Amino acid sequence: MRTKLSIFGFILVLALALSGCGTAAAQPRTLNVSGNGTVYLTPDIAYITIGVHTEDPNLAAGVSKNNTQAQALVDALKTAGIAAKDIQTSNFSVYTNTNGQTFDKTTGQVISSGDYSVDNTVNVTVRDLSHLGNVLNTAVGAGANNINSISFDVADKTAAMEQARQKAMANAGSLASELSKTAGVQLGQIQAITYSDNSPLPYYGMGGGGASAPNASVPIQPGQTQISVTVSVTYALK
Repeated sequence: MRTKLSIFGFILVLALALSGCGTAAAQPRTLNVSGNGTVYLTPDIAYITIGVHTEDPNLAAGVSKNNTQAQALVDALKTAGIAAKDIQTSNFSVYTNTNGQTFDKTTGQVISSGDYSVDNTVNVTVRDLSHLGNVLNTAVGAGANNINSISFDVADKTAAMEQARQKAMANAGSLASELSKTAGVQLGQIQAITYSDNSPLPYYGMGGGGASAPNASVPIQPGQTQISVTVSVTYALK
């Protein structure tokens, strides 16, 4: 009886071992590749950060002065053709300019706290780039003395994104065919696809020096922007 049980146990262990080997052998073979697709576009929209900075030893006077200049700026932008919906306040701040502090040489106490600085900044969307230079010139003429940045973009990137994805998939397919041929294996069906896209990078210019812009229309070169898509594709191997 013990001999039969021992033989039965041995067969059971062997069956489990063979089952494990069968499971390991059944693991599918795959090939993972990445593909890239890039599309170049000419920008058709611009985003500008424009501000008015004022300083005054009297807080109320400084705020009033800044309010007047900021309103003049907004009115000038609207007159230049910028819609109200494309002008948005992004910052309003009041702070003490400590660089102007003076001290009593004997006691070391503060005699004057310095001027109060007031900033009012708006984000402006320009939808006609042919008028961008004139818009900047208008802003400077209306009292803007702080133009922080200009970023260019494309308003509708739907078709470009589709084209970039198609290019990325074609690139991945070409790479998979090359690798499988080199390795001497055959490609099967696609098992999985993931992708990511990169938004256009902004172009920055006119940093903090709006007041120094020339009287003529400011020359602006939007250049080109790019949209990139990366796909990761998993193929089965036959």
